[in-house]
Amino acid sequence: MKQEKHSEKQFNIKSFFRFAEKGTNVDMPLLIITITLLVFGLIMLYSASYVKGLYERGDSLHYIKDQVIFAAAGLVVMFLAAKLDYRILRRYSFLVLGITYILLVLVFFMPEINYANRWIVIPGVATFQPSEIAKFAVILLFSDWIQRFGTQKMRTVKYGIIPFLLVLGSVAALVILEPHISATLIICAIGAIMMFVGGTDERFFIIGILLVVAAVVMAYFLNPAGLWDRAMGRIVAWQNPESDLQGSGYQSYQSLLAIGSGGLFGLGLGNSRQKHLHLPEPQNDFIFAVICEELGFIGGMLVICLFLALLLRGIYIAFKAKDKFGAMLVVGIISQISIQAFLNIAVATNTIPNTGISLPFFSEGGTSLLMLLGEMGVVLSVSRYANLEKGE
Repeated sequence: MKQEKHSEKQFNIKSFFRFAEKGTNVDMPLLIITITLLVFGLIMLYSASYVKGLYERGDSLHYIKDQVIFAAAGLVVMFLAAKLDYRILRRYSFLVLGITYILLVLVFFMPEINYANRWIVIPGVATFQPSEIAKFAVILLFSDWIQRFGTQKMRTVKYGIIPFLLVLGSVAALVILEPHISATLIICAIGAIMMFVGGTDERFFIIGILLVVAAVVMAYFLNPAGLWDRAMGRIVAWQNPESDLQGSGYQSYQSLLAIGSGGLFGLGLGNSRQKHLHLPEPQNDFIFAVICEELGFIGGMLVICLFLALLLRGIYIAFKAKDKFGAMLVVGIISQISIQAFLNIAVATNTIPNTGISLPFFSEGGTSLLMLLGEMGVVLSVSRYANLEKGE
């Protein structure tokens, strides 16, 4: 990562959008990977969702119609963000966080959907989840702070721990009250990774791990409100889904059936049997199981390889970034996508207990797709300025 030689530049209207000039092209491998994930995701979403849409909504295109609209809007946002000088985003880090807090509070005044207050409903227009915006707000502010504080201050408690934990704790508390546990885990993981890469003293992470272990031990012995008993019940169902096919083991069991029946080459695109109202949420949490059933082991590995390629390219761009702010933006965004992909695939394959996490670019969800494409535009912007410097 190369440090800026001069202080932060002053920006004006002309510099807000700097359209592609000689030597300022975005990173083409990353753009190709992103477009491939988007197109592949739309194809698989339609295949996974048309049965459920027809049975439950009377419209086989119910899920894919909105997703295509959000995909088109997301592409526009992505290309605009790619033209944006990403460094101007530093000016708006606190504004974005403030808006995020307002939206996270506003959800509690919205009607419940599936026993949760995760969505802001705009009647007749759309619904969206502020938790998706919260992920980017944390990434943006943490990137700004890490650039601002510098290496030495990041190793102190005053600068490298307290402000980060205050923001991370307050955002996570609001999200978990919705309740949205999976989003809370992702936000905390993003924050921890950025702090670690940004230079927070490693000893603090060791202390944090010890505190988590101590909390687990206390939960085991104290068992408040039967918390440990419920957790163990889910763990048992995870280890042996057949032990509770009418309860917590049902989703994992159906997912494993879908993956196993796909074999090496799959049953063929559109030919999944488990999506016929056997597999819960085939258009969302368990879309990877449908991919494996229809496209087999080969299709599943293709998805994994695409996300791995995205991760590796993101790491490369972070190292080539013009400044630490740009590098940390890339680290945060690529970490978010990689964590979500890993956890979703791990749940679908019953590697970890069910946590209800969507698969980026594939699962149904307009807010998520729009934010993902916008964030990829920011990464492309970072790559554009890195390429410009390399060409000088």
